[in-house]
Amino acid sequence: MRVAVIGANGQLGTDLVKIFGKEAIPFLHKDLDVTNPDSFEVLIQKNPEIIINTAAFHKTDACEEAPYETFLVNSVGAKNISEISNKIGAVNVYISTDYVFDGRADVPYTEEDRPNPINIYGTSKYAGELITSNYSNRYYIFRVSSLFGVAGASGKGGNFVETMISKAERNEEIKVVDDVFMSPTYTKDAAIMIKKVLDKNLIFGIYHMNNEGYCSWHEFAREIFNLTNMEPKLKAINSEDTYTKAKRPKFSGLENGNLEKNGFRMQSWRIALKEYLTEKRYI
Repeated sequence: MRVAVIGANGQLGTDLVKIFGKEAIPFLHKDLDVTNPDSFEVLIQKNPEIIINTAAFHKTDACEEAPYETFLVNSVGAKNISEISNKIGAVNVYISTDYVFDGRADVPYTEEDRPNPINIYGTSKYAGELITSNYSNRYYIFRVSSLFGVAGASGKGGNFVETMISKAERNEEIKVVDDVFMSPTYTKDAAIMIKKVLDKNLIFGIYHMNNEGYCSWHEFAREIFNLTNMEPKLKAINSEDTYTKAKRPKFSGLENGNLEKNGFRMQSWRIALKEYLTEKRYI
């Protein structure tokens, strides 16, 4: 199986390349630009059976200031990859986000729940989902959330776990919201499950792909410090007391319903976090 991984140096892309091993055909932005179909000749030459598109404009606040660029990558890029996938007969895999939901729920969202994004990033990804499902002959949409991986998030300077540890090492007072809930997801676990879904040729469609459970960002931070035996000054704050350019859903926990229907289960976010910290030699 030949698997093209677009965005191969990102958090998820890096782990996908590792997990697929010799089957992976990695593409960096300099190799292939999803917004420029003229760069797709390399895909035609490599002729992959599967194309996994992890490329994204994902800095949520920056997206509010650059809606054109955001939609160009996340939505128009999805159309371009859909069309080249059809042309070469490849399965199209689009990586989406929990931010397609508005956060008004109080239980984890399922694949059947109706998206209603409240910021530019989420709206552009939902548009990418619609384009992928309507323009692709064969496709998977994998929604992930609150990713943390060894490679760190490109353009963000690491990830939440690394940020928390760095602040603690500098003896900073750390303020984290305790009224915004999500499902933290280890990119290694997501990559492993994506490979399982593709290997088993599960029915095409939408799959939530996150570690089991959900928590507030404050609870997530507290668990990081518990596992690393760090004791920083950690303060819980309300999201109303913080300013961000983009609205965030208050609750975006995801339920992996379609995975479970097929006999698959992701491990809990707490176990995943411990494995990540172990891999990074923090514990």
